[in-house]
Amino acid sequence: MSATVVHEVAIGVPEQEVRGDLVLPAGLSCVVVFAHGSGSSRFSPRNRAVASALQEAGLGTLLLDLLTEREERLDAMTGDFRFDIGLLASRLAAAVDWLGNRPATAGLPVGLFGASTGAAAAVRAAAEGPARVRAVVSRGGRPDLAGLEALGRVRAPVLLLVGGHDLEVLRLNRAAAEALTAPRRVVVVPGAGHLFEEPGALEQVAGAACDWFLDPPATTPPAKDADLC
Repeated sequence: MSATVVHEVAIGVPEQEVRGDLVLPAGLSCVVVFAHGSGSSRFSPRNRAVASALQEAGLGTLLLDLLTEREERLDAMTGDFRFDIGLLASRLAAAVDWLGNRPATAGLPVGLFGASTGAAAAVRAAAEGPARVRAVVSRGGRPDLAGLEALGRVRAPVLLLVGGHDLEVLRLNRAAAEALTAPRRVVVVPGAGHLFEEPGALEQVAGAACDWFLDPPATTPPAKDADLC
């Protein structure tokens, strides 16, 4: 396999810009935008590991900082921005539009991968602009923070991946799944905690995400949880 070429990009948002790392493998059929949250950034080692697996499977990836450098510094002190789901979703939507206007990615469907509060931003962005969003994946996320109204308007299939030991987040993800009307599935990674640091846990997340983005379901899978073994 040829060496991965990472393009650092700047995406304009109202009166500012946010940064991202874009990788476009040859022959790709979809680009997955990663939405970080709760004080994380595009340099998150866990999301970079998942992105690498997606690239190996032929998916493009855009690891995106949803906050500017100044906002990140302020958020580190105050936490004011990480729960501003409307702001995060608008930045994510801007990235989807930006991909649609680039010659190399125009016309390609987009997947959204959200972690922590980034999952709520992914859900909200999918609800606001369903035309180009192929699928949504949440890793240990808080899709419930998108709000019931947004959850009910999502049309893209949604995969909710939660660690088996992350009991409160699992409860919140089950509630979010009940509010979704799009195809959705809650998948529990046995023995994993909130950060999926246990041996093999992140690999299971990456494999499930690859399958979901490459072949999203057209109808709603069974409502009960599924375990990754």
